[in-house]
Amino acid sequence: MFAVLSASLILAAFLVGTVQSAVVSPAQRSDLPIQIKSNELSSDGAGKVATFSGSVVARQGDVTIFCDRLVVHYGAKERDISKVEAQGNVRIVQGNRQGLAGRALFDNQAGTIVLEDNPRISQGSDTITGKVITFYLNEQKSVVTGGTDRRVEAEIKPKGAGIDVGTKP
Repeated sequence: MFAVLSASLILAAFLVGTVQSAVVSPAQRSDLPIQIKSNELSSDGAGKVATFSGSVVARQGDVTIFCDRLVVHYGAKERDISKVEAQGNVRIVQGNRQGLAGRALFDNQAGTIVLEDNPRISQGSDTITGKVITFYLNEQKSVVTGGTDRRVEAEIKPKGAGIDVGTKP
């Protein structure tokens, strides 16, 4: 069991590491403009919240987020984003990497992205699922946790895979 858990964590760390070392670094990406398209925008200046709803597509550099609803919480400083919540049919895409979940939360201060509600990450044909997937952006690490109702699962296809030897993990 420890070997399976270690393999899962290694794959998760690999997926996060490659996401962060892709064409645009996180520091460079944060300086790029964010383009958001949606069917509706509701803004509350006093509450420092903007809510985009209906077929939301948010793009910054090489990362695109698709979801039903995107809630942006602003910080104390002007144009400072404290957290972003993506809700409903969340899909985060960067190259051949993809994260799927019912909900995603980016916490700028903590430097984390948490995927919940059937989270699944993939790169090419490799996938990982669990109950909660947490990316620690500043530490280049991730944690995939299971629960009593859902275990962590990883499917890693080595290069040259495709030969069915009739065994299952």
